Amino acid sequence: MSVGILLLSHAGLGSALVGAARGVVGALSLRVEAVEFANGDDPAAYAHRAARAMRELDAGDGVLLLVDLYGSTPSNVAADIGRQGTRTRRVSGLNLPMLLRVLNYPEQALDDLAATAASGGRTGVVVDSA
Repeated sequence: MSVGILLLSHAGLGSALVGAARGVVGALSLRVEAVEFANGDDPAAYAHRAARAMRELDAGDGVLLLVDLYGSTPSNVAADIGRQGTRTRRVSGLNLPMLLRVLNYPEQALDDLAATAASGGRTGVVVDSA
């Protein structure tokens, strides 16, 4: 078994990151799904789609919820669905380095993978003089 990865983001971001990750690493080492929230979407319907995706991704080891913006609708939905019985951890600030780092450690348990995600997201942001 392994941890499932659910990206909860604003429209266009989650699916683009999954596509970019596939372009970098090829086949993904973990089950990953993106559920996106577009302006005008019904938050309750979005929460329903996210909860269904979370249940489908859970193979017994939990689901890592990667969200784009803390305090936004995707983040609030992640907090809500994380209380529905599936073991989850939520990490905000979703970016490609975060997702790639997670995919490099498919053997990690949920808590460790959440720490790996946060570390990957932070270390992937670099200020350079170029």
